[in-house]
Amino acid sequence: MVDSRDHVLSIQNLEVVYSDVILALRGVSLEVPSGTIVALLGANGAGKTTVLRSISGLLPTHRGEITKGAIRLDGDDVTNRTAASIVGHGLAQVMEGRRIFPDLSVQENLRAGAIVRRPGREELQASYEAMLELFPVLKDRWESAAGYLSGGEQQMVAIAQALMAKPKLLLMDEPSLGLAPLVIEQIRDAIVDINRQGTGVLLIEQNAQMALSIADHAYILENGKVAKAGPADQLRADKDIQEFYLGMGEGGRTRLNEVKSYRRQKQWSS
Repeated sequence: MVDSRDHVLSIQNLEVVYSDVILALRGVSLEVPSGTIVALLGANGAGKTTVLRSISGLLPTHRGEITKGAIRLDGDDVTNRTAASIVGHGLAQVMEGRRIFPDLSVQENLRAGAIVRRPGREELQASYEAMLELFPVLKDRWESAAGYLSGGEQQMVAIAQALMAKPKLLLMDEPSLGLAPLVIEQIRDAIVDINRQGTGVLLIEQNAQMALSIADHAYILENGKVAKAGPADQLRADKDIQEFYLGMGEGGRTRLNEVKSYRRQKQWSS
């Protein structure tokens, strides 16, 4: 295994329990090499969000606890550290559901995201300009209350807010959820641009086609365990992945009931 110092994120044999009785993760190991996009795929309840909560220090608010394993962020052990401490190590998260401050303007939302690094006026302005270059549509919404923006625009605000902290690693939980196809393409392109600028990305997506099209590597969770992992392009070409996650059989796109039946029958090999 490559030295963890070559990875912005390294998780080894992670076990998580909720309410002292519910075993949610069963020895999960995964890595995000520096400067890459890694996709984390799986059905609802597979443990994807629990992985993000473990990394970001948010497990205690959900009555969760890491009982085994270790998490390293840019080489530093952050296992069971507080969320505030982990953010200070260069982590930012875009949570599912566009978690922004709806009563604040777009500018105020972005300013809130920069608090952790306390930039000077010139540095703050440079960060604003970088976010407007990434999401030009926000320029016309700059003074508008974020809660009145469209769903796609709110997601752009949420991503920009996280980037204002200049993270080394960006966690993204279902960034395309509930968005129109054209907006999904814009979010997809933004993730690629963010990564090109040097930020590592761990991406959770139900839209497996989109995730695998931009990721360097991917992991698939089943029942709290890593069931399959490999380069994203190889997983896209895998017939099991095509049928189970991309909804494609030999004769084209399968019917929904066929996918559900496959889900019940398929057993992944470790």
